[in-house]
Amino acid sequence: MLVKFCGARSAVEVTRVAAAGADLVGLWHGVPGGLPASRAAALARSAPPGLRPVLVTFLPDARRLREAVAATGVRWVQLHGFQQPSVVRALKAEPGLTVVKVLHLGVDGCVEQPLIRAYERAGTDLFLLDRMVGPDRVGSTGLPLPACAPETAARLARPFLVAGGITAEIGAYHRELAALPHFAGIDTDSAARDGSGRLSLARCAEITERWRTRERIFA
Repeated sequence: MLVKFCGARSAVEVTRVAAAGADLVGLWHGVPGGLPASRAAALARSAPPGLRPVLVTFLPDARRLREAVAATGVRWVQLHGFQQPSVVRALKAEPGLTVVKVLHLGVDGCVEQPLIRAYERAGTDLFLLDRMVGPDRVGSTGLPLPACAPETAARLARPFLVAGGITAEIGAYHRELAALPHFAGIDTDSAARDGSGRLSLARCAEITERWRTRERIFA
C-alpha cells in the first residue's frame, strides 16, 4: 500500500515524510502558491532513497507539463484540475513517466465520470479520488469523500489512491474503499500538519502506522 503526503515546501519536511515511512511526497508546482520549478527540483533531489517525489500540478496543457517535468526532473506527475485525456496521452509518450490523474468527487458525483475510460486508454497509471467543493475548491479541502466514492472506485480499471480528509482514524467508508480490488493507498495533506502548518513527523508517522496496521488486519 502506498502512503503519500502532499505539499512539502522544505527539505526538512521531505526528510520528515521519509522518516515516517511514506512512499511518495507531493511537491506543488503550477498551483496558486506553489513552488517554482527550481525549488521543486531541489526538493526532489533532497528526497532520500525509497521516497519518490510527485509533481502535483494544475498546469493544463502538455507543453507546459513537459517543460515542468524537464525542469524539475520529477518522474511522477499528479494532474489536478481538468486536463483532457489527450494531455495524459502526450505525457505518457515520454518513457518512464508515471501519470496520476485526480478524479474530483462532489455531492453530485464524479466530475470526470464520462472521461474515465478515455483516461485509462490514454495510459493513466493511477487515479486519485479527491474531494471537490464547488468549482473553486479542488483538493486540500480536508473533507471526506462523498457517498459516491465507492461506486466510482469500483468502476476503475486502474489502481487508485484515496484522498479527502484522510487521517489516522479509519472509518467504515475507508474500509469499504480499501477492500476494492484496485485500492493502492492513501494521500493526505491537512491532517499531517502541525500548528505551524508544516508537515509533522509525528502526525505523518501516526497516519502511516495506522494505515499499515489496517492493511495487515483487514487484507
